[in-house]
Amino acid sequence: MPKVSEEYFENKKKNIVQAAYRVCLRKPVEMVTMTDVIEESGLSMGGIYRFYSDLDEIFADMVTGMRKDYNFIDKIEKDISESSDFPFEKITRTICGILADVMEEHLMDIQKINFDLTVLAINEPKRAEKIIGSARGRGNFEYLATSLLPMLSKACAQNALKPKGKPEDIMKFISAAYVGIETDCILSACYGKAPMNTKCEPHAMFDTLATTIILLFGGNPDEY
Repeated sequence: MPKVSEEYFENKKKNIVQAAYRVCLRKPVEMVTMTDVIEESGLSMGGIYRFYSDLDEIFADMVTGMRKDYNFIDKIEKDISESSDFPFEKITRTICGILADVMEEHLMDIQKINFDLTVLAINEPKRAEKIIGSARGRGNFEYLATSLLPMLSKACAQNALKPKGKPEDIMKFISAAYVGIETDCILSACYGKAPMNTKCEPHAMFDTLATTIILLFGGNPDEY
């Protein structure tokens, strides 16, 4: 390969990743082929393989970019740090409100691809593990899994609340509920097939989740 500048190399890779992203918005991720990306990018097969060894390497860079664009971590940490003395109920509704805002903003793009990656993980776990494992940056879901429970537990202790069960068990429920909301909203928005023919909207569903979390931690859902 002729010697090229690092900027040229990175721009080419960026264009390839953007092409893959556009294809993934139109097709389920697991049905996307390298041929699709080649045609979308306008490069030849030999040209694209100068920059990526396979499709999953492209997907890993795509996930890295999505983590930058679809990031609620900074927003949650900023708002929580400014409200450390707020009641548990308000902190819970603040977090759920941020999750709803970000999900609604990206429901038809990044959320759709995230949903497809979840399906891929079910059908081809080793492939999905390779893609996610090669992506850079901290994922939102990983952040929720490791940071949300300590955050809620601290707020709960400050307000002398008594959880209706073990906090770690409540966190498992929250995790399952989050995935359920994500799935239902994606099916409703992108595929028009929400469960029981209902219209699933992020803010309404996260508000219900916030109320449930508050009750499970022994708080008062009528506050804030």
